[in-house]
Amino acid sequence: MASSRKKASTNAVTMTAAEAVVDAMIAHGLDTIYALPGVQNDLLFEALFKAGEKMRVVHTRHEQGAGYMALGAALATGKPSAYAVVPGPGLLNSSAALLTAYSMNAQVLALIGEIPDADIGKHLGHLHEIRDQAGILERLVDYSALIRKPEQAPKLVAEAMRSMAQGRPGPASLQCAIDVWGKAGNVVPQPPLKIREPKIDETAIRKAAKLLGAAKNPMIICGGGAQGASEEISALAAMLQAPVLGYRRGRGVLDSRNPFSVTLPLGYELWPEVDVVLGVGTRMLMQFRQWGTDKNLKVIRVDADADEPGRLHKPAAALIGDAKPVLKRLLEVLPAHNARRLSRKSEMETRQTASRKRLEETIGPQVAFLDAIRAELPEDGIFVDEVTQLGFASRLAFPVYRPRTYLSPGYQDNLGWGFATALGAQDARRDVPVVSISGDGGFMFTANEMATAVRHRIPLTAIVFNDGAFGNVRRIQQERFGNRLIASDLANPDFVKFAESFGASADRARSPQELRAALRRALPRRDGPTLIDVPVGAFPSPWPFIFPPANRGP
Repeated sequence: MASSRKKASTNAVTMTAAEAVVDAMIAHGLDTIYALPGVQNDLLFEALFKAGEKMRVVHTRHEQGAGYMALGAALATGKPSAYAVVPGPGLLNSSAALLTAYSMNAQVLALIGEIPDADIGKHLGHLHEIRDQAGILERLVDYSALIRKPEQAPKLVAEAMRSMAQGRPGPASLQCAIDVWGKAGNVVPQPPLKIREPKIDETAIRKAAKLLGAAKNPMIICGGGAQGASEEISALAAMLQAPVLGYRRGRGVLDSRNPFSVTLPLGYELWPEVDVVLGVGTRMLMQFRQWGTDKNLKVIRVDADADEPGRLHKPAAALIGDAKPVLKRLLEVLPAHNARRLSRKSEMETRQTASRKRLEETIGPQVAFLDAIRAELPEDGIFVDEVTQLGFASRLAFPVYRPRTYLSPGYQDNLGWGFATALGAQDARRDVPVVSISGDGGFMFTANEMATAVRHRIPLTAIVFNDGAFGNVRRIQQERFGNRLIASDLANPDFVKFAESFGASADRARSPQELRAALRRALPRRDGPTLIDVPVGAFPSPWPFIFPPANRGP
């Protein structure tokens, strides 16, 4: 590898492509990379070593773990995160995390190695060669590029970082061949590129303000794109006396203690009464395709992607741009058009009480465990759900007090994402406790990353609800297929001994009360992970709340 860091001119510095990439990431504010080393990326890791404390490397035990940890860090902070893996199987092992980052609009930068540059596309059978790797990546990310010489690296990193933040946020990838990482050249540093913000459409703002101002029963629906606009949505809810529905990615935008903050069951109950709905950073697929619409419903959409508002339903008004500045402007214009409104606080408190009672009567066992977690997790603590029976119930019944403190996998809803993603969230937010919930099925997807948690002293508290089965699959087989059970039973380790074998702390809780006590012991620990095994039986079904019949329209 060529010698680096020699001054070549006033602006250029002689460095390798790997050093240029690392320098550019540091210049864009990245200080951690989740990674699994391999021969195609050896010189990248040499550059990371030289960067010292400026770029921390958290190495995982599987590429899936690296991708998910980067995803968790991005979701918990709202900032870009990065991971690095080898080509071919390394990329494919991490692809579920990259796909999930795309579906969740998370700013994840994937650095992917490549075979020798001159042989890309020739199908010669190089180690880890894969046909059309660039084409695969292009279907998983918003921006993808191949670094072919060191002089390109700073600009391509800058373009990738801008792509992740501009418009609808999302992941990006950069590839570099095994024989390019170490090539040296005269590299000119590239400062961060300006993020282009769309001009706010004043005509659309006025139309939205008039519709909302005249509405008798408005509703606000929040998705992941609303996470950065909590203050504005809280103000809109108060001004309009409008309930705010958050499901999965929209939880925490409005504090659950606010009587206007509603989850799915109460939102569904209110839906037939709504005359104007404001969708902020959400596709509203459930409302359009499941709950139903009619000609009396006026729809206003706020989205960073200009193509999104018209995909399912032509809105009465489409406000394109980042939710925070768009809603800030709407709040400035709305008072001139807003009708005098009576307080709905008492009504919403009554409805909330009744909705909570229905949840407790229907899925009481799950609610009791969730209440135990909420009682011990601080307000700013982060809860990571999973595709498990407790996870589905949490989307309906777990109180969330702040933005970015409830992480849910969005429309991919991929089993097994939770533990490794929570590790990334906890690593990036060492200032707050993080709790993940998993079933025994989902936990085993990335249980090997317990080694990563111990090695890097990540103080995650992981709760495993252990019923000896893929519980959701088993429920479907019982309810839809006459109890003909197949491929849903599981053989598990003793999870307490499993965690202890890595050097982690471990506990077992057999009731909500015991779980509270276990959490009280676990959460103060900040020097490594804790696993809490919770043996459980079958839970009552949450499906009636999640898949109700249409209650509006023809």
